[in-house]
Amino acid sequence: MERWVIYALLSMLFAGITSVIAKYGMKNVSGDTALTVRTSMVFILVWVNAFALNNVTKLRLLTQKDILFLCLSGAATTLSWVFYYRAMKEGEVSVVATIDKASIVITLLLSFFILKEPFTWQIGLAGTLITAGLLILIYK
Repeated sequence: MERWVIYALLSMLFAGITSVIAKYGMKNVSGDTALTVRTSMVFILVWVNAFALNNVTKLRLLTQKDILFLCLSGAATTLSWVFYYRAMKEGEVSVVATIDKASIVITLLLSFFILKEPFTWQIGLAGTLITAGLLILIYK
């Protein structure tokens, strides 16, 4: 198995664990407060990781365009997390997380049109099934 697949599977595992743990952690606070605590921990651990792997020295390789797009990605991540935590506070984490993961469909569409990645029938079928599942959850 290729290393990137292992990383993706580990990402899936930890992303799944994250939502359930977060729901427990926000019993007495708002979603926004919970997100503030969580994001502070993410900030610290990402910097520890960067220093531990000596990636801080590579910051100088970033171009202005790289920084712009990474900042835009950060802004989109922030908005995603704010609404995700608000939804989790009020709704069932199993449904909220499933709807959130349907963002894959947006990613697929943007990867085809912007990044010019190849479209296959398997990706089309997977996107269709994800969309069908999303509609079933929303209109249950």
